[in-house]
Amino acid sequence: MRNIVSKEYSHFLNEIKSRIITSRIQAIRSVNKELIELYWEIGKAITERQKKFGWGKGVVKQLSEDLTSEYESFKGFSRDNLWRMRMFYLEYKDYTKLAQLVPEIPWGHNILIMQKLKNSKEREYYIRSCIQLGWSRNVLLNQIKADAYALSLRRKTHNFPKVLPKHLAEQADESIKSVYNLDFLDITKPVLERELEKRLVDRLKRFMLELGKGFSFIGNQYRLTLEHNEYFIDLLFFNRELKSLVAIELKTGKFEPEYAGKMDFYLHLLDEQVRLKDENPPIGIILCADKDNIVVEYALRSVKKAVGVAEYYLTKRLPKEFKEKLPDAETLKKSVRKELKGK
Repeated sequence: MRNIVSKEYSHFLNEIKSRIITSRIQAIRSVNKELIELYWEIGKAITERQKKFGWGKGVVKQLSEDLTSEYESFKGFSRDNLWRMRMFYLEYKDYTKLAQLVPEIPWGHNILIMQKLKNSKEREYYIRSCIQLGWSRNVLLNQIKADAYALSLRRKTHNFPKVLPKHLAEQADESIKSVYNLDFLDITKPVLERELEKRLVDRLKRFMLELGKGFSFIGNQYRLTLEHNEYFIDLLFFNRELKSLVAIELKTGKFEPEYAGKMDFYLHLLDEQVRLKDENPPIGIILCADKDNIVVEYALRSVKKAVGVAEYYLTKRLPKEFKEKLPDAETLKKSVRKELKGK
């Protein structure tokens, strides 16, 4: 009886904790929204009064001194921050959609986006990504530096519309990218697939942020069996939005047609051996250093399961003189094959 009570209480306690955390997050979001809306109104008021009364820069300096004196514990009324509020209002007052979105992200994120980006579509992409994926300011900065918006516009290659129901195909398309930025791995030379996998697992949190929303890690070198044979998936995730297992295979060279057949085989095994009854069919993502879209399309024609093929790139910080010493793609492939044969 004690054990039953203990288990019931444990579940009860965890439920209460979850509600408290949810409530705190909602409270923080609510406070942030109120703060951003206040900054908007202050920026608007400064702009309108300057125009109406012909006030110059001096009014911002005077306002900062008066507000800082009145609200000593609040650090948001510096002269620079008041100018940012004015800029904030001017930048978004003619863009209704963006004006509705900006209160959903912190002030520091808004400043970064205003300072680094001028195109409204780019701004919308990064604002929505911060909202949906919970990017920290450092992650946001790295994504901007990596030009994530431009990469998001590149053509995606997969067979989702052919093998998935329409609603799930659309969700699956939204859940993958055409290119993944693995710059955070700090790899400055080509590596074997197993080393790439190890680096990703070691920095799993950053990789999951790069993957997108709703991904939960299950394992690496995930073991599958058929008869007396063993097979290992490089990385296995579960996507809560799609309610699907997501298998990822890492390839250090250019996409080869046989990769699609291998992934299709893995997905059939996952479908029959691992997928739960209430889950959607598994999805596969093949990450390659390079790909030819036409070759990918032909390779996916006979594949029955949902497979997407995407590129990744590593660090852009490689010195020019070091790049010249690195092996070309063909030499790297030979090196990988030789290494694999030796295992």
